[in-house]
Amino acid sequence: MQDLLNKDHAFWKAKSNNVRIETGLYIDGEFHEGSEGHRLETVNPVNGKIIAELAIATKTDVNVAVASAKQAFQSGVWSRIAPRKRMDILFRFADLVEENAADLVVLESLDMGKPVTRIMTADLPEVLSTIRYFAECIDKIDGAVTNTDPSAFHYILREPLGVVAAITPWNFPMMLAMWKVIPALAAGNTVVLKPAEQSPLSCLRLAELFTEAGGPPGVFNVINGPGEVSGKALALHMDVSKICFTGSTEVGRLMMIYGGQSNLKKVSLECGGKSPQIILADVPDLDAAVDAAIAGIYANSGQICSAGSRLLIERPIHAEFVKRFTLKAKTAFVPGDPLDPATTMGPLVSHSHCQNVMGYIEKGKKEGATLLFGGDQPEEFSDGAYLKPTLFDEVTQEMTIAREEIFGPVAVIIPVKDADEAISVANDSIYGLGSSVWTRDLSKAHKMVREIEAGVVWVNCYGDGDATQPFGGYKQSGQGRDRGLDCLLSYTQTKSAWIKL
Repeated sequence: MQDLLNKDHAFWKAKSNNVRIETGLYIDGEFHEGSEGHRLETVNPVNGKIIAELAIATKTDVNVAVASAKQAFQSGVWSRIAPRKRMDILFRFADLVEENAADLVVLESLDMGKPVTRIMTADLPEVLSTIRYFAECIDKIDGAVTNTDPSAFHYILREPLGVVAAITPWNFPMMLAMWKVIPALAAGNTVVLKPAEQSPLSCLRLAELFTEAGGPPGVFNVINGPGEVSGKALALHMDVSKICFTGSTEVGRLMMIYGGQSNLKKVSLECGGKSPQIILADVPDLDAAVDAAIAGIYANSGQICSAGSRLLIERPIHAEFVKRFTLKAKTAFVPGDPLDPATTMGPLVSHSHCQNVMGYIEKGKKEGATLLFGGDQPEEFSDGAYLKPTLFDEVTQEMTIAREEIFGPVAVIIPVKDADEAISVANDSIYGLGSSVWTRDLSKAHKMVREIEAGVVWVNCYGDGDATQPFGGYKQSGQGRDRGLDCLLSYTQTKSAWIKL
């Protein structure tokens, strides 16, 4: 994949014109048309043009996909094969993903407007790391023998759940799908994935590569369609043992309801955030903090669940922080063609989402926040869903832009007088996904880590981590975790065997 970093704009443009696009439902190791022939348009947000029309999975098609996954699970072709064989298939899958990187990069870029350089340097490496990490964990899943009365022998088994349904969002189509699909597969489950209707193309290709790697038919299935149709039918299905979801808090609540209305299936949720980046006056390196703050909100055009959208700046360094942030942000993230390797900022996923973000910007102005830069669309990309990096200053906690997840390139600065006020403001949110603290005081850092209500707290960095790091939130950011060993175990259940001697 390293050689792709040297490819120029012309290469990626040509690749985009020749890449194979699959439009069916991937069930039982093959592509199929939907039972009722309904089609779903996937649109390039760069220019508003239709990329392809995909088959929509109705309730009937969902039933077929789940039945295929259930049959594959019960047959034991995946759940009961030797752990090392399952490992070998996943390692081969990772190799194929790497070999087909160019196609996957183009599909992802066309579908949701992500710059090709971002995909190659961040998203795809994370996909590969996820597959290989969980493959390595497969033969590390242990049971236990307990120290009980000598008249009995008691042991505990860990077994897969069965059919797992994954519903994933459009902002990181491949990466977030693999965060859920791979640990489920590693634990021995079978999977039905419903990617977001805005960006399903790369996930369809991934499922095909899994089969090519030796994955048995029916083990990894992908269906397309709107959440209110395909996703709902999947979440309500009586043969699905677990639903794992990343998306809005509103839909996350529905997932819990559907789990209760059906078979009390397990539910894990990651529902977004309004993550604070706390930068104190004793910050060890203000330029590093500024760079991290800029990347934390403007990377992926701000379409990141853990985007550090609230900048809580201690008053003594407020003016200098604003000066440096403004100077650097205007050149660090400049809108451009996602197929150009020099581009650092692509469009938002759709025109409708762009208008939603613009609505928040107007609310910020009306409620008294100070717009320092951005807030409008670049004239040279008028056909696309582009939005310039935007910064508001002197924001108060009562303002809409300080409380609601915008999911776009909009940062808000909330000045604070000290660390205690920063913690109070940080925790005054329905969300609790990511956060950061910048300070050279180690004692203060540890204290703030304990007091901040968030699933991840970065200290003197933002967004760093690897596959060992659990990712998930407190409060209405959800429940359960992606990544890490605990994530793998969450796709298993324990069975107690008590043997009278």
